[in-house]
Amino acid sequence: MDHFDLAFRTLADDNNKVFIAVAGNIGCGKTTLTRKLSEKLGWRPHFESVEDNPYLSDFYKDMKTFSFPLQVYFLTHRFNGHRSIEQSNSSSIQDRSIYEDAHIFARALFESGEMTARDYQNYLGLYKTMIDYISPPTLMIFLHRSVNKLMQRISLRGRDCEKNIPRDYIEKLNTYYEDWFKSYNAGKCLLIDTDELDFLNNQVHFDELVKRMHDAIDQKDLFYTFWQQ
Repeated sequence: MDHFDLAFRTLADDNNKVFIAVAGNIGCGKTTLTRKLSEKLGWRPHFESVEDNPYLSDFYKDMKTFSFPLQVYFLTHRFNGHRSIEQSNSSSIQDRSIYEDAHIFARALFESGEMTARDYQNYLGLYKTMIDYISPPTLMIFLHRSVNKLMQRISLRGRDCEKNIPRDYIEKLNTYYEDWFKSYNAGKCLLIDTDELDFLNNQVHFDELVKRMHDAIDQKDLFYTFWQQ
């Protein structure tokens, strides 16, 4: 057990548990990071549901028809996952947060005309009601990646439901993520530029990410943003 493994386990013991949420665009490495952190720290992973989603494939073929039911499905799934983490005695790492559903994906669909104003307002009302019943994560990790790298990653992993994702949709999501990153104030946050920090293939980079995580959790009101560097 290395220094930061011990430090994290001590931190989790002192605070009963730690709740990490990993946020970021499609193809930025959320699931990979969630898995690697879970394996390193011994914390419980909560992965985003993709394979059993009954709307996702149809959504990418016809966004206007399936935008609202898809977003409600994700919102309900994320809310239940968030509540499960809060009620658990174990430290946990969540792949994508409930906040992204409203601030990123529903917003993108509404502003692009793929979701009606009526459905969007209905969705936001449901989201705001749910948010009142949960607390923010101990730390929100934002993974940022350039659009070119995102498109490469999406192509390489070859998921059938993602084959028809248009580039301009990914660009729009990236812009919304950047807006949200800068305004996030629900709790502590850590922003990682994954174009520069290759935590998947470079152990030194992964160890640096873990160090930044520990510092962000352990120090009061500490925020990392590459826009301020």
